[in-house]
Amino acid sequence: MLLCHFAPEQLQFQKKMRAIIEPSNISAPGIKAFFTTKTLTDDNTRIYEALSKEVDIPENRIYLPVQRHTDKIQALEQEFEPAVADAVITSEKNILIGILVADCVPVLLFDKEKEVIGAVHAGWRGTAKHILKNAIKAMLTRYRCCPEDISLAIGPGIGYCCYEVGQSVVAEVREATGKGDYYHRQGNRHFLDLASANKIQALDAGILQENIRLSGECTFCNPDKFYSYRYSGNSTGRQGGFIVMW
Repeated sequence: MLLCHFAPEQLQFQKKMRAIIEPSNISAPGIKAFFTTKTLTDDNTRIYEALSKEVDIPENRIYLPVQRHTDKIQALEQEFEPAVADAVITSEKNILIGILVADCVPVLLFDKEKEVIGAVHAGWRGTAKHILKNAIKAMLTRYRCCPEDISLAIGPGIGYCCYEVGQSVVAEVREATGKGDYYHRQGNRHFLDLASANKIQALDAGILQENIRLSGECTFCNPDKFYSYRYSGNSTGRQGGFIVMW
């Protein structure tokens, strides 16, 4: 039986009112970053209303891309019409960007020097397509960010205690990520740790170890707190990761 493994940095998350989880490494005047739980996003038809109350921002300043497990990065500037993408980066202020998940890991990024933020949806397909590394590279090329200035937080997702996948899935993620302690074989069963795989990819992209935080919470293990596609099936809702600058 596999048990959830918690790295030291996973214990540094701060919790607020059960509705949101705020990563301690993305905290400064003029910035708000958080991951939601069921308490906030209990009704996806009202998610914009709930978010606008949480951050005191109008609904028309909340941006969510059309997620399709792609490797597409959207640089949000003047055009706010929803487009197909699984990562959003921007230097715009007073706009809340985010992504929705229900087992995939949500990732938030913040460059305090260039004042650039990002939100990434990383399931196994996106991880195999370098979605997080591509988002970081886009921040470097489009906004001239430096990797050492970027803080990165990986939110709650399904842990490898519960994420059994096919051998081909592990092979694709290994091809993209390389060696590391993010997959496990137990007999003929294969388990994958998406959060750790994305952390390795972030480190490979130049993000500093001390600037990375992992939530460490497994969505499948905590169905009362988080939505989990594996746990509930197609009827499940979504939580997410969101970030805004003022």
